[in-house]
Amino acid sequence: MKAAPDPRAVRDASLSELDRLGLPLPPPAFPLVWEPGDGVELRPTTELEARAAVLHVVVARCFGMPTEAAMSWLLGSHLVDFVTPPEWQFVAGGKGDHRSFVLHHDAVFALAWLLGLSRHLDPTAPPEDRMMQQMPDLPAGEPFDRWRSRSLVAPRAATEAAVLLDLYYCLDWAFQEAEKAGRPVPGEMDSNAIGQRRWALEWAVVFTGPYHEEPPEWEEVDLSV
Repeated sequence: MKAAPDPRAVRDASLSELDRLGLPLPPPAFPLVWEPGDGVELRPTTELEARAAVLHVVVARCFGMPTEAAMSWLLGSHLVDFVTPPEWQFVAGGKGDHRSFVLHHDAVFALAWLLGLSRHLDPTAPPEDRMMQQMPDLPAGEPFDRWRSRSLVAPRAATEAAVLLDLYYCLDWAFQEAEKAGRPVPGEMDSNAIGQRRWALEWAVVFTGPYHEEPPEWEEVDLSV
């Protein structure tokens, strides 16, 4: 556990970036993500890898991966315990909001960035074309363990991830406000993609301090504030 960076200095930098992008700025009372003196760390690398792989399978189901193949891969990779109930219902039975599961592509991209598999997490740019090559080769049946050996992850520093989380926390608000007002947003992303990336960062970055509870499960991440 490392000391988290100064949250006010980080917030000032986030607001400067929103201003540079021509986005609306949140109100002065917009909450900080963490407080001075808090600690920060990333979830264990194996958990980040497992979550990325599970979401990769969920997205693959959206684009035609057969049910049996998806379930077989998850079972063979010993990842069933990492699949949330809504994800399992979708993978096994096609139940749920197909569109919302497609959006997880951007959550995978954020997790890939945290694992050092993507070069950037630019809020104006879509996921890198090479990202699919960085993930398990599902059509070839590449096992989870073999992918882990091939990918040679190099997780980001927790402090770097915290800084980007604060930015995406502000971006999530700003993109939604801009879209509600009919204002253009920069680049090729929309609020859904920004929200997915924030979801992954909120889940992956763990803070300790007097105002933080236990880290949430994936489905418990609160994106309403």
